[in-house]
Amino acid sequence: MILNINDKIALVVCSNGKNTEDKDRLENLENTLVEMGLVPVFTKYIYRDKYGRAASPQLRADELMSFYRNNEIKAIFDISGGDIANEILEYIDYEVIKENYKPFFGYSDLTTVLNSLVRKTDKINYLYQILNIIENEEIRKSFENTFLKKQNSLFDVNWKFLQGTKIEGEVVGGNIRCFLKLAGTEYFPKVENKVFFIEGLGTSIEGLITQLSQLKQLGVFDKISGLLIGTFTKIEKEFSVEGIFEIIQEYIPSSLPVAKTQEVGHAKDSKALKLGEKIYIKNELIV
Repeated sequence: MILNINDKIALVVCSNGKNTEDKDRLENLENTLVEMGLVPVFTKYIYRDKYGRAASPQLRADELMSFYRNNEIKAIFDISGGDIANEILEYIDYEVIKENYKPFFGYSDLTTVLNSLVRKTDKINYLYQILNIIENEEIRKSFENTFLKKQNSLFDVNWKFLQGTKIEGEVVGGNIRCFLKLAGTEYFPKVENKVFFIEGLGTSIEGLITQLSQLKQLGVFDKISGLLIGTFTKIEKEFSVEGIFEIIQEYIPSSLPVAKTQEVGHAKDSKALKLGEKIYIKNELIV
């Protein structure tokens, strides 16, 4: 997916409203995008009210849909995260999105929106937080090179196999806690023969255990073709990769291929992952 100089991109807040203290960071983001030659267009609904929302779920969804309907907007980037993105799902018009496709970018709590889009539209969307570009010069360059200079550095992720030697299939998933909000709903993605990606920020080891248990009880691990593990920020301060995998092994088939990366998750230098697109990984390289 390539952007061009002078393209308009939408910046939306589908999850928790931003704090007023974030104003300087958002201005920095706007200036950085303008310096790249892009034209950022912010949502009308940015800052949180007393309930933590930037607006009602209906208004946030309507705002999102207005950007899909706007032919001048070439991509949509969510700049939020937190807890409440899933309340907009029932107000999204997925048929309109099918007819007016443009890539949607978000991470963390936007896992709910990303996977509902994949389920309902069969289109590719992106696990990525655009605010990263103001935190890290290397990531800013990777963003610019990837989207404006037709390179691929933001998607060049290094993987280490923990089990098996090859992973192939269409990618679903994201933040493990937020993904599970979709369980039992019409927005839960089809997981048969899919590659399932998981990561976490504040997830504790006990939290991971209960989430893995739920995924096993949902039958996810028996249906997927491969498991990709991103960073688990809190857990990795206490446990090694091998220690984390020791727990994960209790819940997955021994025949399921598993690969780990330190490059996708909540870190400021996190790279991007395409959801809804097939991936092929072998011998730690994406082919």
